[in-house]
Amino acid sequence: MMHPMPSIRGAHRFPHVPAARRVILGVIAAVLCCCIGSRASAQWTTAPLSAPGLEYRLFSSAAAGTTVSFHIYLPPAYANQPNRRFPVLYWLHGSGDPLGGILQATSFFSSAMGQGRIPPMLIVFPNGMNYSMWCNSRNGVVPMETVVLDDLIPHVDATFRTIARRNGRIVDGFSMGGAGAGRLGFRRPDLFAGISMLGAGPIQTDFLDEPPGSTIPPKQRLAIYEMVWGSDPLYYLSQNPRTIVTDRAEAVIAAQIRVRQGIGSLDTLLTMNQEFDALLTGLGVPHSLTVLPGLDHNAGAVLNTLGQANWDFYNSPLAIPCRLAADIDCSGAVNGADLAAILANWGPGHGPEDLDGDGLVGGSDIAQLLSNWGPVP
Repeated sequence: MMHPMPSIRGAHRFPHVPAARRVILGVIAAVLCCCIGSRASAQWTTAPLSAPGLEYRLFSSAAAGTTVSFHIYLPPAYANQPNRRFPVLYWLHGSGDPLGGILQATSFFSSAMGQGRIPPMLIVFPNGMNYSMWCNSRNGVVPMETVVLDDLIPHVDATFRTIARRNGRIVDGFSMGGAGAGRLGFRRPDLFAGISMLGAGPIQTDFLDEPPGSTIPPKQRLAIYEMVWGSDPLYYLSQNPRTIVTDRAEAVIAAQIRVRQGIGSLDTLLTMNQEFDALLTGLGVPHSLTVLPGLDHNAGAVLNTLGQANWDFYNSPLAIPCRLAADIDCSGAVNGADLAAILANWGPGHGPEDLDGDGLVGGSDIAQLLSNWGPVP
């Protein structure tokens, strides 16, 4: 069993706050956010964690303007099958601790791969800081969404043998990470084959309208509101998965993305997740919502209790065969289309066409492609 992953429990106790009072709260929040936001730059890197198959990596982010850390799990098959490319699951953590739950999730997913429940895949754990909400902050100090979508994903694809296309990626997460998975996935349906929103929040229309039972102190909530959204309800709403999926519904439907929600029946975020379910239904976006009886806000319990449906979700979006690195277009065969891709990207590069990983798309890559010509076994 996985242990609970740190997370935010929804929005906080300011229902129906008058506009004038919001101004006052915004001033207070601007002062309070210094306690959290002044250390934002230092949070771009975390301490390394250690577990079998888990690696700590650093990369240079153009958006952040500095070095950013992440963890990545490489299954044994990655070393044992050097000519194979692998799908990638991006797991977005909850709030409070960017390292929270990584070791438990690594054990959970590696065990599932060992049992054959899911195919071998890379698990990327981005560093979303304590309270980034996986969102570009309004003041530009923490461009978290851009760091993940425009910097981290290309870096992972250039550094590891990934299936560097939509049918090779899933974005998943719990609580703040569940909301983040919806935000990033619906924003870029061209990047992901699956979107998983587990115990997702905050996804209500007003960040200051919290569900009963929240344990985040009001002063901390105000600081987060200022740090991420500049205490601006319009900016908050513009970055809400509700708004993004409404704007991008046609693209999401056209991409045939597998979308799921999962949440415990005792989770204080249940109502906002049910409302999101109704929104997706109204938009005609195919999806599922699973409410798990007797469960509170607990990532491990949700993942374990989903049972076979959990494995079905991970398997379904990644069902397209792409088992050889030489099958560049993931068609199930190494053929002229793959050769054309190599020729079109001839020269220095670390993309999927660089089959031997030497940083140059050239003759050795063509030789490897020709040696694997024909249907992928």
